[in-house]
Amino acid sequence: MDVTDFTAELLALGEPTHFEPACARLRNDLFAQLAEHGFRSIALETDRVAALDGGFSHDLGEVAANRQLLDWLREYNETAEEPLACHGFDAPAEMFSAPSPRTYLEHVRDYLGFDADIAALTGDDERWSRSEAILDPDRSPGAAAEARELRVIADDLLVALHAQAPRLDTAWWRAQANATAGRGLLRYHAASARPGDRDTRIARLAGMRAVLMAENLLDIRAIEARRGPTLVFAHNGHLQRSGSGTGAIVGALLGERYAFIAGSLGHSEAIGLGEPAPDTYEGLLQHGTKTWKLTADLPAGRKRTDTKPERGYFGLDADVLDGAAAVWHIA
Repeated sequence: MDVTDFTAELLALGEPTHFEPACARLRNDLFAQLAEHGFRSIALETDRVAALDGGFSHDLGEVAANRQLLDWLREYNETAEEPLACHGFDAPAEMFSAPSPRTYLEHVRDYLGFDADIAALTGDDERWSRSEAILDPDRSPGAAAEARELRVIADDLLVALHAQAPRLDTAWWRAQANATAGRGLLRYHAASARPGDRDTRIARLAGMRAVLMAENLLDIRAIEARRGPTLVFAHNGHLQRSGSGTGAIVGALLGERYAFIAGSLGHSEAIGLGEPAPDTYEGLLQHGTKTWKLTADLPAGRKRTDTKPERGYFGLDADVLDGAAAVWHIA
């Protein structure tokens, strides 16, 4: 099976863990192939605004293959008739921290030429970015009167921005990304201010992040619709069609225009993962695989029990495979 056989507008390539270097290296090779078949963009699990300047969040800039991807894109675009683009589709937030929305909203305000003292409402940026603002609802600024006023301003900025949509130049899209990020951060902080036990709060914030990532992916698709399909690369957990994550949201809205390929890993020295048992999903895929393969024949095995959740590998299971168009397995 060839990855170029897929005809979806968003081709979502899941990785089973961020910490196995082969995943990102193979992604680079696959995207180079797809570029020869009409793909014009790639979207990565990194902050959308940071990606506009070639930056990464979540320490993904430390991954050599990510830096190599940007170098390859620059070299490719020097002679290409139609350039390739690299997007981020994540929110500017970590699991237990999220920055102030100030700089994002101020960027849009300045672009539109509006007069609004956003800094007076946000106050000290540190009160937003400290971990306590996410971990302790009583110390979150997300439910304060100033935060509610900022959400109104964020909505007003987006309305004014869309009124100027006929511009649709690079500066407009940058302003739109900042406006979406600022509004998204206000939503995230508002969610963190709601009470609940730890598990409830983590699930709530994960759900909010999924919505923000889905919004960004749909925006990116709107940007790239006239140019060609987009390869999306992120953890399986974000891209799978089942559940209520980003892939489930986007898949429901785009239907067959969204295709998910589940990522699988046999063994990995990088995360200390040994050989899978023969009757597990990975064990069945491991059979006959020398390096890696792509297959639409989804295995009927069991979930492996020797995974490394602390290194981001949870193993294939029925939920991940549900709705997957194929599996790519790295031996």
